[in-house]
Amino acid sequence: MKYILMMNTMKAGQGVPAWPQSDLQAHVAYMRQLNRLLQESGEFVSAEGLSFPDQARRVRAGKDGAPITDGIFPESKEFLAGYWIVDVDSPERAYAIAARASAAPGPGGAPLNLPIEVRPIMSGPPPEML
Repeated sequence: MKYILMMNTMKAGQGVPAWPQSDLQAHVAYMRQLNRLLQESGEFVSAEGLSFPDQARRVRAGKDGAPITDGIFPESKEFLAGYWIVDVDSPERAYAIAARASAAPGPGGAPLNLPIEVRPIMSGPPPEML
């Protein structure tokens, strides 16, 4: 079953961009190694880091169907920093991968222990909705 693992991080303007170069390099190396291990195990589907909230916009359709944008949202308490999509045999395996991602090193090499939201990916609508 496929799961999305979503990494939420601290407010924009804090965190990663302010880290010393060596800490940033250690963090990126850890994430690359995690992705490599997931690829080797056949569980990796995809992963992406996302831009900061100051580049985000919320879009909705106006009355005429034209896009209406809202944003930017730098005041957000936390934001989605990136995600993995994994294909694993059990929710417990998805949780184990999420815990490993959560433990990525931060300043001074200490684990960040960031929250990772784990959600099953539906292959289609539930039968009762059809």
